[in-house]
Amino acid sequence: DGAVVEGTKNFTLHYNFPGFATGEAKPNRSTSRREIGHGNLAERALKSMVPHDESMPYTVRIVSDILESNGSSSMASVCGGCMALMDAGVPMRKPVAGVAMGMISDSETGKYAILTDILGDEDHLGDMDFKVTGTRDGITACQMDIKVDGLSYEVLTEALEQARQGRLHILDEMAKTITEPRADYKEIVPRIEKMFIPKDFIGAVIGPGGKVIQEMQKETNTIISITEDDEKGIVEIASQNKADIEACKAKIKAIVAVPEVGEIYHGKVVSIMAFGAFVEIIPNKDGLLHISEIAWERFNTMEETGLKEGDEIDVKLIEIDQKTGKLRLSRRALLPKPEGYVEKKSSGPRQGNGGGSRNRNNRRN
Repeated sequence: DGAVVEGTKNFTLHYNFPGFATGEAKPNRSTSRREIGHGNLAERALKSMVPHDESMPYTVRIVSDILESNGSSSMASVCGGCMALMDAGVPMRKPVAGVAMGMISDSETGKYAILTDILGDEDHLGDMDFKVTGTRDGITACQMDIKVDGLSYEVLTEALEQARQGRLHILDEMAKTITEPRADYKEIVPRIEKMFIPKDFIGAVIGPGGKVIQEMQKETNTIISITEDDEKGIVEIASQNKADIEACKAKIKAIVAVPEVGEIYHGKVVSIMAFGAFVEIIPNKDGLLHISEIAWERFNTMEETGLKEGDEIDVKLIEIDQKTGKLRLSRRALLPKPEGYVEKKSSGPRQGNGGGSRNRNNRRN
């Protein structure tokens, strides 16, 4: 591109055209102008259809090795590159194809003929080499080389329309093999996924001295990178397989999760008290499951409930204390109510030393 040009790109296509592709016997040296130009055309044709957002955090490199050529190998690179991307699971917006157009003309009589998918001789002897790539809906790239003084509007219009018809035909042929990107990447594709977390939770995910994030990386066999952007944290997770990625994402989601009233959680009993059990519903966040909320039947002691430390149960968050932030949980709310069940009324506070009022009027009220 240039001796002093610096920059980054997330999509590149390398096009190789060895001498044996056209029957020549010559050594393979550095990349030629021809390879750079044709590779650039194929890259421009495809890159606008490759998304680069949260769904596609990869840097993509396509290598097109031309083994034989008597036509447009750059257009073959576009078609083959598109099919390879879809087969790999890259979420291409639309399939892309390309076709090379040519023209034979007579300046004296003004006669001309537009050629579709020109061969090597037609390219060499003709007056135009016009390559057009695109989807069914429009053009993504084009390149023209002409040997005449100029082209009329009518000739260019005819060439573009003929190229469109040829492109649609090629797309139909490609569709016989693959019509859309695969639902998921192939197993051999290294996994990179990106997720966003609130800025306030970045410290919790990293942990003191990086303890939390290091343990997650070790347990899930992943590499985690966290950067801060505006008011959010960007978490990038890399792994060799999908299972490890999902396990890591689940751990991060649990850390940044905010309990919501009405939600059902699969929790773990962390301690048993005389009046109930404390259940951890998300990492480092537990709530009280009172003895009266364990089941519809009445228990006098926690031993009767059968719950033990380490048990995993489903509970529903029924209340968050606005002042203390404490959580009230219920397992009873997830169980069907017994037929004929009648809620027992509370007998109210005991009198005297139990907390009753000394004022007669207040007691009557």
